Amino acid sequence: MKMKSTLLVVSAFAFAFMLASCGGSKKATDNGLGKEVNLPCNDDEYHSDAKYFRGTGNGISMDLSTAKSKARIDAQTNLSRSISTTMKSVADRYINERQIGEASEFEQKFDQMTREVINQQLNNVAVACSKTFQKEGKYQVFQALEVAKDEVLNNIKDRISKDDKLKLDYDKMKFEQVFNEEMDKLAKDQQ
Repeated sequence: MKMKSTLLVVSAFAFAFMLASCGGSKKATDNGLGKEVNLPCNDDEYHSDAKYFRGTGNGISMDLSTAKSKARIDAQTNLSRSISTTMKSVADRYINERQIGEASEFEQKFDQMTREVINQQLNNVAVACSKTFQKEGKYQVFQALEVAKDEVLNNIKDRISKDDKLKLDYDKMKFEQVFNEEMDKLAKDQQ
């Protein structure tokens, strides 16, 4: 009888241990995807929305200024890509809705003008977030840059007004409407 009760107690402990370890392993399991990482300066508030174009980046180096430079270049590249993609969508929609005669010429000139505006804007960006970490002799810098959509829009409108060919096919109200719709769409896509 004593052996039966000892066996029962040992079995109960073994069963409890097995349950506890099963529960614990589920918490530690990553479902094959790996461990989730939260990057500084990369939350939703640092992504493009209806009011701002934003770009995030990071850089690693043994030298702090090199890490900062790499982070800024990465963030500028992502910011530039965000503006370019949006402006390409704006141009395509605007051309289709306006029934522009020389659509390819308008698109080419608009594309070139957009690149010039983006290059100018990248000199006037604001730092929305910057965090620096040091580990094992290396620096890692995370950065988020932003530029107001109104600044981009005003620069594009200004450039269009200075180009006689673009000005012929330009309807300010329609362009702003398409631009704002694309910015709203960009904001919704980020959520």
